[in-house]
Amino acid sequence: MNAGGPAPTGGRSSGGDEDGTQGIATAIAEVSERASVLVREEIELAKAEMAQKATKLVKGAIVGVVAGVFFMTALLFALAGCAWLLYYYLPIGGDFTYFWGFFAMALILVLLGALAGLIAMRAVKRGSPPVPNMAIEEARKIRESVGPPGAEG
Repeated sequence: MNAGGPAPTGGRSSGGDEDGTQGIATAIAEVSERASVLVREEIELAKAEMAQKATKLVKGAIVGVVAGVFFMTALLFALAGCAWLLYYYLPIGGDFTYFWGFFAMALILVLLGALAGLIAMRAVKRGSPPVPNMAIEEARKIRESVGPPGAEG
């Protein structure tokens, strides 16, 4: 009776162990595959987010360069206007009033440069620092959901 009892249990036990081992191996392979897919998706999200922020930074830098060009041109006009003004006040010369046109143009360019500078500043603030915040948030959520039970922070 003892001989008959252990044989079926041993048979079920070894068959159950093999099924259990295969089930565990399958589960581990599935978890590993899903984890690698998750990591690839997080990397793609980080790449997309970094590209978007880099684009904003480049646009801000371009507008900043344009603002610099406006200010440099305004400086040239202001200097030319000052030169004409000096010429006007010097005793040599007639009634030249050309300098007011230079000053008006310089003022227009200063206003355009200030506007472009403000736009550039806003674009740079929106785009910097170039950190993939969405990817980091997703990784934090995944870590919380996959982490060991009872592990906080």
